[in-house]
Amino acid sequence: MATTSTNPLDDPAADPFEIARRAAGDIARLTGVEQHDIALTLGSGWGKAAELIGETIATIPAAEVTGFSKPALEGHVGTLRSVRTPDGKNVLVIGARTHYYEGHGVRRVVHSVRTAAATGARTMVLTNGAGGIKAQWTPGQPVLISDHINLTADSPLEGATFVDLTDLYSSRLRDLARTIDPSLDEGVYCQFRGPHYETPAEVQMAKTIGGHIVGMSTALEAIAAREAGLEVLGFSLITNLAAGIQTTPLSHAEVIEAGREAEPVISALLARVIGAL
Repeated sequence: MATTSTNPLDDPAADPFEIARRAAGDIARLTGVEQHDIALTLGSGWGKAAELIGETIATIPAAEVTGFSKPALEGHVGTLRSVRTPDGKNVLVIGARTHYYEGHGVRRVVHSVRTAAATGARTMVLTNGAGGIKAQWTPGQPVLISDHINLTADSPLEGATFVDLTDLYSSRLRDLARTIDPSLDEGVYCQFRGPHYETPAEVQMAKTIGGHIVGMSTALEAIAAREAGLEVLGFSLITNLAAGIQTTPLSHAEVIEAGREAEPVISALLARVIGAL
């Protein structure tokens, strides 16, 4: 029997930016924080950072906010959190990410980013767990995203909306991150559609066209962030070497385990970077 969606973003006639404004109003009402300065999306392995950024003002179930739904994947929390840094900045921590492969459409994938902009945030920090193509990288290593290749064959932009993506992953913010950890390497992130992992041939294709990191998130969110006028900083946690680079089979359990092992170190790094923004 067919079911009717209750998510307003599933209505093609709806204005996704108006829905984001409604969501921002919900966040202000539920957290008691009228405006946020920075938004942070936590991917696999990055969850502990929320505890280290500052004082948690409020934590709310994402499903109580217009347009959000529960995450479909283990390793992602289903909450939105308002955190105040020691210097008084308000950070919206997004633990509820909708992935493209869930099949809900791009509007729902980028709703968190548009909502962050509607809360007043001017900086968007996107994190993920991903596969590494550079053979010298090791599981548990954080790397900066310098650029991306969008292999989803989709875009969050609708109609004749032309947005410049030069320096999408802010060189200024990457330089700032390296003042915290000068050893940080960087690379080009390739977003595949998922949910299957990439084949060795697809990884070699990504390498040939200039990719260094493969994953299933982030690029579409970054495009929407730029459209909304946000300055973007991207981090990948290398949870494994990509198929064909790594000689053993890939598994989601491996991704989760690598994230757990790396979480204390990378979360402390991320908290220090947030503190410097």
